[in-house]
Amino acid sequence: MKQFFDEFYENYHQDLFQFIMYMVKDRSLAEDLVQDVYVKVLKSYDSFSGKSTEKTWLFSIARHVIFDYFRKQKRKRNRILGFFDWHDKGDELKDQHPVPEELIVQNEEIQQVYDALDHCSVNQRSVLVLRYIQELTIKETAEVTGWSESKVKTTQHRAIRTIKALMENQEEGSGNHEETKK
Repeated sequence: MKQFFDEFYENYHQDLFQFIMYMVKDRSLAEDLVQDVYVKVLKSYDSFSGKSTEKTWLFSIARHVIFDYFRKQKRKRNRILGFFDWHDKGDELKDQHPVPEELIVQNEEIQQVYDALDHCSVNQRSVLVLRYIQELTIKETAEVTGWSESKVKTTQHRAIRTIKALMENQEEGSGNHEETKK
């Protein structure tokens, strides 16, 4: 078991951490969630049937851990919001913390795409991260998400369309500014 886990960790740890980091955008939280994933991997090691690759099995577990975390946070936030009247607070409540330094990309266009991920649903973001950052195939992404390949393709298409529209709007905004300078 130790040898399996050591090899598993060596082969997939960086990809796992990167996937979770892209999803939660907080290094400390990502480290905690990675540990939760490894605990689940150790607990379910005997049930791994080999119907998928180890990597897709791992990412499926990671995705469930992330979604569980998001659900718990939403319930907690809703309980807290129920105690207070936040209607007059507006934008003051938005998190103003910058993206972790490790994820800030110098190329402006890539940074815009990364920022646009925040405007995608959690499902869209996870599909894009799995497909384009983790480089999983449509089939592997379907195995991780538990969806059909058709649903993965549709979700991917909608996410790309959302990001493209956001980037076009940003370009139009800066393009209009350029035209007024001329």
